[in-house]
Amino acid sequence: MEKAGLTELNAVIAIARRGTFRAAAIDLNMSTTALSLAIGKLEASLGVRLFNRTTRSLSLTGAGRLFVDQVGPALRDIEGALEAVRSERDTPSGTIRINAAPFAARDVISPLVLEFLRRYPDMVVDIVTEGRLVDIVADGFDIGVRVAGLVPTDMITVPLGRPQRYATVASRQYLDTHGTPLVPPDLLNHQCIRVRLPDGSLFRWRFEKDGESAQIDVRGSIILDEANLSRVAVLEHTGIGFFMEQSVIEDIEAGSLIRVLEDWTPPFPGLCLYYPGRRNLSAGVKAFLAMARVHAAARSRNSD
Repeated sequence: MEKAGLTELNAVIAIARRGTFRAAAIDLNMSTTALSLAIGKLEASLGVRLFNRTTRSLSLTGAGRLFVDQVGPALRDIEGALEAVRSERDTPSGTIRINAAPFAARDVISPLVLEFLRRYPDMVVDIVTEGRLVDIVADGFDIGVRVAGLVPTDMITVPLGRPQRYATVASRQYLDTHGTPLVPPDLLNHQCIRVRLPDGSLFRWRFEKDGESAQIDVRGSIILDEANLSRVAVLEHTGIGFFMEQSVIEDIEAGSLIRVLEDWTPPFPGLCLYYPGRRNLSAGVKAFLAMARVHAAARSRNSD
């Protein structure tokens, strides 16, 4: 039996993670044809099929699931060892993969990511944005960026130095027609844009003022799971929305959206980078985290 190389092993993990040959091929910087040939070669060597493939769907076989569960962690250890050796280079190089909520990516790309790339031109930063909270280790990411309260407890965090706020907003037309809520319970008499969380539950809007807190199960005729879609619905006068402030601050400043219940949305601990402590960090990741700490410290001083 011919021995499998790292290319074939990584190919299986990438396809399982991304769900399609095409997306995995892009991640691996190879053609779809070359990827298909690599998988065919590995399956022939093993004598089993790893994927069920049709023209419309792709799924792991039982053998494929066993492969991913057992080979995946070993591959991560190998990659960590290789990165540890590469870190002996004087100049960081390679790729950093970052998973972030969309608003979080916008918050870090200009002050941090672009400056990092100017400083280290041999580096590549690959940012994937999505609303759901993923397992960054299992999905092959080096760093995550999320609100501090959402970060798994087994991760090491680097605070980014600026508190966050929620913003409750509506269009002027909606408020003129339906009135303005003055306290959180008033929202129960309004159409609200409801938000579904990654675990399938509906998000309860959270408010606090002078030591009093409230969580409101708002009502509304539309449920969405993506902030940009919710923003569109609010701009189209559909109802009241509840967002991270960064997502709608330009609309508020332009007068397109009106903020309500502002005194009920105090700041709370903000964004942070996070990464697994048990993994050997590459020189590039170490340099990025060092820049993040300096950036966060400067931002904190400027906000004092």
